[in-house]
Amino acid sequence: MAQLAYVTTAIVAFFLILLPQSYFSESISSHHPGSYSPTQSDVDLLEFPLNLEYLEAEFFLYGSLGYGLDKVNPGLTQGGPSPIGAKKARLDNFTRDVITQFAWQEVGHLRAIKGIVKGFPRPLLNLSAESFAAVFDSAFGHPLVPPFDPYANSINYLLASYVIPYVGLTGYVGAAPKLQGPVFKSVVAGLLGVESGQDAVIRALLYERAQEKVQPYGITVAEFTNRISNLRNKLGHGGWKDEGLVVPKYRGAEGKISGNVLAGDEFSLAYGRTPQEILRIIYASGNERVPGGFYPKGADGHIAKSYLHKA
Repeated sequence: MAQLAYVTTAIVAFFLILLPQSYFSESISSHHPGSYSPTQSDVDLLEFPLNLEYLEAEFFLYGSLGYGLDKVNPGLTQGGPSPIGAKKARLDNFTRDVITQFAWQEVGHLRAIKGIVKGFPRPLLNLSAESFAAVFDSAFGHPLVPPFDPYANSINYLLASYVIPYVGLTGYVGAAPKLQGPVFKSVVAGLLGVESGQDAVIRALLYERAQEKVQPYGITVAEFTNRISNLRNKLGHGGWKDEGLVVPKYRGAEGKISGNVLAGDEFSLAYGRTPQEILRIIYASGNERVPGGFYPKGADGHIAKSYLHKA
């Protein structure tokens, strides 16, 4: 009887796992002009995250494998320029395994989005050590000596990774309630689920070493994350939507704990950001009309370009 119950449970679990995937596939295959005409707003909101997905895909691919989309799936770039300064990181085997998984997940994200909207070519991305060093210098309010190198070792790479997926997931949270079409809602929900998972893994790996001092700076991992989160709050001009790994107890879950392995509001719900807030952060300028940071020539798509044209 126990064995039968185990088998039954396994079968039910198997179908529960398959259901979302089959629903997603059917949704994509049934999406054509005759069945649903998407609103321009839906198209724009799903197209915009391509900017972040390109960034994540290239950073994780190069960091783990030493090469990017130009080699693994050149068609996805749509002829866009290769990233500046991206390279293979010196990672321990476990971290490399995790980042490699992230890398291939990001390739899938690009394919998922481009399966529904036309998209745009990969924008010019600056993934150089100097670009990341500038972010960390801004976070601390002074130049770090030596300059922060995200590719130097596993802890540096994880801290650099802390900078990226969280921004994308807040964008998906912000976009979700604005979407109209069921296919668009389904895809964004799926993207949000995995992006949140990536951020959670990164935060958990860093939280395990929260009190470890990052060398040669003598600053704890927790302080690095707090500084980056504070910088994103400052650049975004959207209020408090970012939290490091250790917070004052009143900001922790239910005001009961300082450990903050997952960021959330007073109800432990994920924070959402608008496209404008995201552009201010990824440009590192605090202004959605002034490109820079990881996007020297600006992001692409209707939403991003609408602000560049007003510059």
